[in-house]
Amino acid sequence: MIVVVGMAFEARIAAGLGVRVICGGDGRNLASTLSRAMAAGCGGLISFGVAGGLVPELKPGTCIIGSSILDDDEERPTDARWAQRLMRILPDAVRGPIAGVREPIAHATAKSALHRETGAIAVDMESHVVARVASEHDVPFAAIRVVVDPVERTIPRSALAGTRPDGTIDPLAVVRSLARYPRDLAGLIRMSLDARAARATLVQGAALLGPGLGLLEASPRRPAIALAGDLTAPVDA
Repeated sequence: MIVVVGMAFEARIAAGLGVRVICGGDGRNLASTLSRAMAAGCGGLISFGVAGGLVPELKPGTCIIGSSILDDDEERPTDARWAQRLMRILPDAVRGPIAGVREPIAHATAKSALHRETGAIAVDMESHVVARVASEHDVPFAAIRVVVDPVERTIPRSALAGTRPDGTIDPLAVVRSLARYPRDLAGLIRMSLDARAARATLVQGAALLGPGLGLLEASPRRPAIALAGDLTAPVDA
C-alpha cells in the first residue's frame, strides 16, 4: 500500500506503519510519481495528513474520513468498505467530502466560499491526486485527514512562506517573512497550537489503525519514505 502525504512530519508518522510513503511535490509531479509506483503493484492508496476545515463544526484536531474527493467538477467516491472500517476504528471521526486544490486556500472567506460552492467539509492539496490515480489504476483509495486550520482562521503569510515544496519547514524563511509582517506572530503561535492538536490526532489514529491503515489486504513491511519524483524505495503492495 502507498500512503500519500504533503508534509514531512506526516510522513514520519505514516512511516511507522510498514507502508510505502510518498511525500510532497506539486500535483503534476505527485501524479507522475504515483503512476510509476503503481507499476510495481499496489493494494491501495490513502491520502493521510492535515487539512483545512471548511465548516464551523470542525475544530483543530478533528479527524475526517473522506466519503468522496472533489476535484474541479469531478467527484470520486472513496472505497466504501475501507471508509466504514476507518469509521469503526476511529469512532470520533467525521465522514464527509474533501476538496482537493492545487494552491493553498489560506483566507477564511475563501474557505467558506469553497464549502458553499462544493459542499466539501475539508480541503487539502493531495487527496484529489490520490483519487485520480487510484481511479486510473482501478485500486481502492481512502482519505484520513485531520483539521489543522479551522474555517474561521486565516493562515498567516509567514506560515505559507516557510513551507517548502517537499513538505519541510524553512525556519529562516519564516523569520524573514515575520520581519516584513510582524503582525503574523500571533497567528503563527495560534497555528502552532492547532498543529499540535492535529499531530496528536494523527499519531493516535495511526496507532489505533496499525499496519495497513485499515486496508485488510495490507501486511506489515519495511517502511520507506520517498519524495515525489523519487522511486528508489520499494513499493509495498
